[in-house]
Amino acid sequence: MNNFHHQHTAHCETGVMSTLLKSQGIDFNEAMVFGLASALTFVYLPIIKISGMPLISYRMPPKSIITKVAKLLKVRLKIQKFSSEIEGQKALDEALNQGKLVGLQTSVFWLPYFPPEMRFHFNAHNLLVYGKEQRDYLISDPVFETVQRCAEEDLQKARFAKGALAAKGLMYYLEKLPNQTALDLSSMLRKAIRKQAKQMLTPLPFVGVKGIRLVAKSIEKLAFCKKSEKFKKLYLGHIVRMQEEIGTGGAGFRYIYAYFLEQAAEICQEPKFKQASEQLTQIGDLWREFASLCVKQCRKSSVDGYKETAEFLRDIAEREQGLWEILV
Repeated sequence: MNNFHHQHTAHCETGVMSTLLKSQGIDFNEAMVFGLASALTFVYLPIIKISGMPLISYRMPPKSIITKVAKLLKVRLKIQKFSSEIEGQKALDEALNQGKLVGLQTSVFWLPYFPPEMRFHFNAHNLLVYGKEQRDYLISDPVFETVQRCAEEDLQKARFAKGALAAKGLMYYLEKLPNQTALDLSSMLRKAIRKQAKQMLTPLPFVGVKGIRLVAKSIEKLAFCKKSEKFKKLYLGHIVRMQEEIGTGGAGFRYIYAYFLEQAAEICQEPKFKQASEQLTQIGDLWREFASLCVKQCRKSSVDGYKETAEFLRDIAEREQGLWEILV
């Protein structure tokens, strides 16, 4: 595939979409893809459990980045799911025979090129297949520095794994591209940034800045609640894991969006976007510090430690609110 070049990126879905677009001559890096999709968020849903702990998310739902950017750019995206594993493999092979660069949603656990310590049951990992040699698929996985190989049977397991976010063999590729000269990128960027700001300032109590404050309140309550010390440590550990290990989390996504704002500032000739980029980078650093405070509290807990950690997160919420109010 002559127009395909592997990219090592911070996040799988943005990396896959960036590579797909670049393969067709649209030179958008992953930060541009992430920003155009207005994909940054914060969601805290105690009623939805992950391993017995509340769902915490720092980005919009899986697949939304790909579909939103395709719609925004007026790109025709072919998306398929399958009730049969045989049909799914046949469709993939046919697309590859046609020279397509194919995106797949998979389970990390069943991909053998992942080191054992990195495998867990997460069914929303995106990768690209760019060819096939005998019974091995040629894989461009954006979280790896180099291309990989994956046997037929292993990729089938990864595509059709059961459980939450089951992909059912989901595959996608670009069918039709827009007239790039007709795209008003400056206008698109401004609209995407306003939409992003409104998402973070939503009045919903469990989303955006309000959701961050809700988590801070839940941490503060740990100081006096009747839950066991084991539960409290698991809860703080869960917050850190959702922030630092799932996808690119709290700080990582903010660094990506900060780079998007830096690009938007240059394209739109808008100084406040540059200012916001610098502020968001600093906020990303604070999210990292917050994770360290949680780990410190896990190791040696104290009443004051819970209060300090909660107050630190409230300060992050205040800073984020000020940032998004500038951009709304």
